[in-house]
Amino acid sequence: MTTLRSRIAGTKLALAFSRWWSITALVVSLAMLATAWSFQLFGGLHPCHLCLKQRDIYWMAVGVSLVASVWALFTGAKGPPRVFSFVLFAIFATGAVMAGYHAGVEWDWWRGPQTCTSDGTEVSPDQMLAFLTGATTKPPQCDIAAWRMFGLSMAGYNAILSAVLAILSLVASVRFRKARPSYYRN
Repeated sequence: MTTLRSRIAGTKLALAFSRWWSITALVVSLAMLATAWSFQLFGGLHPCHLCLKQRDIYWMAVGVSLVASVWALFTGAKGPPRVFSFVLFAIFATGAVMAGYHAGVEWDWWRGPQTCTSDGTEVSPDQMLAFLTGATTKPPQCDIAAWRMFGLSMAGYNAILSAVLAILSLVASVRFRKARPSYYRN
């Protein structure tokens, strides 16, 4: 009897998880974008080319999860269709690969794109004026981590979080059914 109760409880938890996953993915994606902007605006850590590409992933996740959440709200369904969670899985898995690639570039495991190398200096108003008159400026570098905590850069943490979000999205895309007592089965 306890096995049946635990299965029913687990199924109810899985159903609630898959119903609320699109809203959770929306909130987490917006929080990741807010964190990136906070590092840029308040921490002075300007994004490189690969950092901006990683933000695009979260903007895509915001769009998909917002559509899924609105769809579920206006149709009165018990949750969005599983296809939305599977699309979120694909988006977050792409984000994990992209962030892992960026972390590898920072650790010199492989070369980054040519658009990501510079001397990493800050752009001043004088340099902006010089740029407008024809001089060249150099953007932040992708191969130098601007910030690290416990040995991991922002790209490393993003790779881990994106992988976790991808796995959770895949779990949310699986169809769960409520467990029925054994006396209902044939």
